[in-house]
Amino acid sequence: MPACTDPDTIAFYQARAPHYVLKFGQAHSYQLDPFLDRLPPGGRVLELGCGGGQDAARIKARGFIVDATDATPAMVTKANERWNVGARVMAFDELKAEAAYDGVWAHASLLHVPRAALPDVLARIHGALAPGGWHFASYKLGEAEGRDALGRFYNFPSAEWLAAQYAAIPGWHIAETRRYQAGGFDNVERDWIDLIVSKP
Repeated sequence: MPACTDPDTIAFYQARAPHYVLKFGQAHSYQLDPFLDRLPPGGRVLELGCGGGQDAARIKARGFIVDATDATPAMVTKANERWNVGARVMAFDELKAEAAYDGVWAHASLLHVPRAALPDVLARIHGALAPGGWHFASYKLGEAEGRDALGRFYNFPSAEWLAAQYAAIPGWHIAETRRYQAGGFDNVERDWIDLIVSKP
């Protein structure tokens, strides 16, 4: 099975966690509240790639039970130091839950999964969702896998290729997509896509 994490990318976040959290760890993602509004009050939410913990803190503040995870130990430490969200270290291919969550939140995290490993990761997310559950993910769009100027690995999918990966899982439905331009830690403006996916 192809590896779902890139060692150089994990090493980057491990070394740069304090700087990354200073830049992005202050306010929760603007896409989060509309996503949470789709979930049953008090439901369980898995966060994949919690980073500095600001989204997990918002999920918790909204009254949900949050399971915040990240593959980078330094990020987990930062999330717990600042927000006390009980974050834990977990790579995407370590997800083994079955029908355990009402929502799976993956903001700017699955974009680091090699394309060959993404179908397995998506299948794990689908399995972890309870019937009626929802999944959010955001990706940087492109035409070929590669690295940014900072050495981080990205899958850089096309919107069509990405839609096909989700459609390959029976019963999953892409309920909403949104394309836009935004910067990142490398200060480069890129095309992005958000997906909101439902599980019957």
